[in-house]
Amino acid sequence: MTTAPAAVNAPLRRDSRRRRVVWLVILALLVLVAAIVSVTFGTRAVSFDDIIAGLTGSIESTSAAAVSKRVPRTVLALVVGAALAVSGAVMQGVTRNPLADPQILGINGGASLAVVIGLAFFGVSSAFGYIWLAMLGAAIAAVFVYTIGSLGRGGASPLKLALAGAATAVAFSSLISAILLPRIDVMSVFRFWQIGGVGGATVEKILLVVPFLAVGMVICLAASAALNSLALGDELAAGLGERVRTARLVAALGAVILCGAATAVAGPIGFVGLIVPHICRLLVGPDHRWLLPVSALVGGGLLIVADVVGRVIARPQEVEVGIVTALIGAPFFIAIVRRQKMRAL
Repeated sequence: MTTAPAAVNAPLRRDSRRRRVVWLVILALLVLVAAIVSVTFGTRAVSFDDIIAGLTGSIESTSAAAVSKRVPRTVLALVVGAALAVSGAVMQGVTRNPLADPQILGINGGASLAVVIGLAFFGVSSAFGYIWLAMLGAAIAAVFVYTIGSLGRGGASPLKLALAGAATAVAFSSLISAILLPRIDVMSVFRFWQIGGVGGATVEKILLVVPFLAVGMVICLAASAALNSLALGDELAAGLGERVRTARLVAALGAVILCGAATAVAGPIGFVGLIVPHICRLLVGPDHRWLLPVSALVGGGLLIVADVVGRVIARPQEVEVGIVTALIGAPFFIAIVRRQKMRAL
């Protein structure tokens, strides 16, 4: 008598689910620890009393004021890191490209160019205006890169999308420079934002961007099952009853909202969307129903840690978080490229 496959696989599924839940709990605790460290460490050393005073506002002192400023930047790093990580994971799922990332595909560049145009020609100066401009620019860049990458035989292959994204990012960067060079006043405003950082975080800015990030996150999580189908290939996904174009469009919309809103408030921070999904696949596997929540936790924690590192290594000055993530991400990117090349041999 043979055992039914379902009976054999049931314990494996339960073990896999248990392992993923354990990782979720561990990562949530690590993010909490990172947040505590972020509030505690910075360019100015603070005591435990300063932390309590800064959180409660009971004592007016320089150290307590430093703590009170670290709280919103920690929250902003958490939500921006989560948004960029989930956006990268969704982009990799939509394009089936392990090198997909908001920066590499030129989507950050599109958001940046839209913000620069708004600054230079329309006098946009509010965070709310930045958010809408960045999302519009990110959407246009995503459509443009995918269209260019789809041309020719074979459609939108991972290599063509990566090349189209890299070329588009360079073109957008050149356009940004051309617009900014004659306008010194706009350049002085833009250059701090362009590096990418969370040092200018405020409660008002967080409350403004959270609704956009929540909408993008809900869309991406709702598309997680469809992303699992798309990973099998378009033909097989269609055979399973999936509306391939609709699924890809909805998932891409959520990713663009996350990327655009995050870029608007923190600048074009790179490599988070590239690094985090690869790490999370090692922890919980390729199932997007688990991959996206875990990526949100790891992305938020990574950006908090990168912000702390930037504050500590150059005391009393700061290194913006966008520079720290680039230093971490560049070697990781090279490693991924080499791994993909070895697989292709």
